[in-house]
Amino acid sequence: MVETARSLWLDELTAEGTALPSRAALQGDHQVDVAIVGGGFTGLWTAYYLARLDPSLTVLVIEKTHVGFGASGRNGGWVVGELAAGIEKYAERSGIDESLRLTRAIFDAVDEVGRIVDTETIDCGFAKGGVIRMARNQPQLQRQIEEVAHHHELGITDEEIRLLDKQETEAIINATGILGGIMFAPCAAVDPARLVLGLATACEKAGVTIVERTAAEAIGPRQVVTETGTISASVVVQATEAYTRDLKGQRRRLAPFYSRMIATEPLSEDVLAQIGLVDRPTFADDRHMVIYGQRTSDGRIAFGGRGVPYLYGSRISPSMEVRPDSHRLVHEALVDLFPILADTKITHRWGGVLGVPRNWTPFIDYDRANGIATAGGYVGEGVAAANLAGRTVADLITDTDSERIDLPWVAPASRSWEPEPLRWLGVRGSRRIMARADDIENRRGSEARLAMAISRWLRG
Repeated sequence: MVETARSLWLDELTAEGTALPSRAALQGDHQVDVAIVGGGFTGLWTAYYLARLDPSLTVLVIEKTHVGFGASGRNGGWVVGELAAGIEKYAERSGIDESLRLTRAIFDAVDEVGRIVDTETIDCGFAKGGVIRMARNQPQLQRQIEEVAHHHELGITDEEIRLLDKQETEAIINATGILGGIMFAPCAAVDPARLVLGLATACEKAGVTIVERTAAEAIGPRQVVTETGTISASVVVQATEAYTRDLKGQRRRLAPFYSRMIATEPLSEDVLAQIGLVDRPTFADDRHMVIYGQRTSDGRIAFGGRGVPYLYGSRISPSMEVRPDSHRLVHEALVDLFPILADTKITHRWGGVLGVPRNWTPFIDYDRANGIATAGGYVGEGVAAANLAGRTVADLITDTDSERIDLPWVAPASRSWEPEPLRWLGVRGSRRIMARADDIENRRGSEARLAMAISRWLRG
């Protein structure tokens, strides 16, 4: 089995002889009701729900390369009912009751994705097994105890999030160093490439037009300028995430952060039995430098983490998607969790970029006066969030009076990132602080208070 630098998810499709659909590029000027820039989850979910709310609309999705090229085809496959900012961040803006309403909506988005997977018969290995988050040192355990107690005080139930002791956690995942854990129910594992391609097919069946190999150069009021023509539309939806930096005048709106992943060869039944994850929960621990993994439907472990996260000037470089040093750290983290995998073949190493707003808070913004809707900034938790965002944007465009249109994340995006070199220095400095916080927690548990204070400061 030859190791590849391509996403496991996209590579498995072609390895099975399933060619990625090749769609025509845009030619000439066009006029439509809604033009959507970006053929990932946000753009496609928006198109999907628009077609169902108002089939008379002409909807055009514009993708620079191919559907699912970006984070939608490269992520960890977590359909997780969380938003990166957390409950408190939105509560500062709109109050705790409204923030909890948003929390419930993102919980429900996990089931909504599952419903569409069933309705559209999308074969993507959707398995709602929750998230098992391990505590592997005392500071992590203390944070988990406080987190669950706080969530229960807010009315989130034990069925949705609950503490596990050491034995309960080890019964689910047999990793090293476990002291306890959290089971967070609103999450499913999925093959994201199969999901995004199935969603694109469902959109086209509903009457949506998708063009590929068409780069948007600029977005203005009711207009998209591309390499091959200009699109006029009543509404333009910008769903460009990390690639927002390619659009004229938007270099600093979202910062592209790198994350990298590896995948093992399919594991034997004996090895899988020793690791656990029988119901395919996704898994992580509570370190500051994020890790994330899943047991795939074909018996691999797909596992990722954040290495060197940011390139000067918000550059996006294909050469950075496979970095021996970063992938080595990801592999070491995996083996640290599961020593039994030390000699297991790694068949895939890949990477990609995710979009991060300056305030680390996902958002939906609809400027009716200029006919521009924008959604994104998911900070790596976008598979479920994009579904809720797509439904919300579709409601706003069609003037559908739903419970979603005034959720507290429907608000203008945060201010832009600082110019260079301040942006680079800030991101790199924050990474060093988080790495140091993990080091403190792992080596000197008595300094947990300092690490926790650093974590709260980094999250704004």
